[in-house]
Amino acid sequence: MYRNGFFSLAFHTLFIAFIVAPLVVVMAVSFTGEGYISLPTDGLSLRWFHALWENQEMVDAFWLSLKLGLVSATFATLLAVPAALAISRYNFPGRGVITGFLLSPLMIPSVVLGIAFLRFFSLAQIGGSLWALSVTHVIVVLPYALRLTLASTIGLERDVEQAALSLGAGRFTVFWRVILPRIRTGVIGGWLLAFIQSFDELTMTVFVATPGTTTLPVAMYNQISQTIDPLITAVSTVLIVGTLAVMVFLDRLVGLDRVLIGEKQ
Repeated sequence: MYRNGFFSLAFHTLFIAFIVAPLVVVMAVSFTGEGYISLPTDGLSLRWFHALWENQEMVDAFWLSLKLGLVSATFATLLAVPAALAISRYNFPGRGVITGFLLSPLMIPSVVLGIAFLRFFSLAQIGGSLWALSVTHVIVVLPYALRLTLASTIGLERDVEQAALSLGAGRFTVFWRVILPRIRTGVIGGWLLAFIQSFDELTMTVFVATPGTTTLPVAMYNQISQTIDPLITAVSTVLIVGTLAVMVFLDRLVGLDRVLIGEKQ
């Protein structure tokens, strides 16, 4: 059995410390009582967490980002599942073109997408609405949901499905009881990646968002560009702790390795 040597363990320890150190610093700064970003600090304080709680703009932006992420990830997954099944199972003309088209948002710079969406919505006179912002996010996050879902459908044996059909099960029953459980990890992983990408999207959203549809990344960007107080570090700490809590929950529920790697049943 292969075991890592001392230098390998030391390298991985330093690498993980290099990745985690900025997060630890941000969390430490969020507990300062000063009116500016400082570390070390004279004492611990929850001043900026109270300020965050009272900052209605940040709170509204968080809920908007959460709602937008849930909606866009769900719709993107609903589109990704049938698309993945069609692409992986049928050899039809133009399959490669359709696959490339659905994955094309990954290859187009976010600035270009933002300008294109802004121009389109301006000409269509539908800009500034939550509906328009949701459409843009669905388009942007669809490739993330599609890639993991497609990976879970490729090579999927169809013998069980044929057996279910021969026993009288309907098409929807076969999908719900046979196909979906076998690609569940890919679907869940794709939904999570789509949600994270939507929640974290900034560059494209800056062009489409309006004062009434300001997401959390846009609000944080505006805060950083205008002030130097540690309010942003408090927001970051809340997001870090929330992310860790979600990861622990997913690990207890289905296992992170199965969700993120897409291990098949």
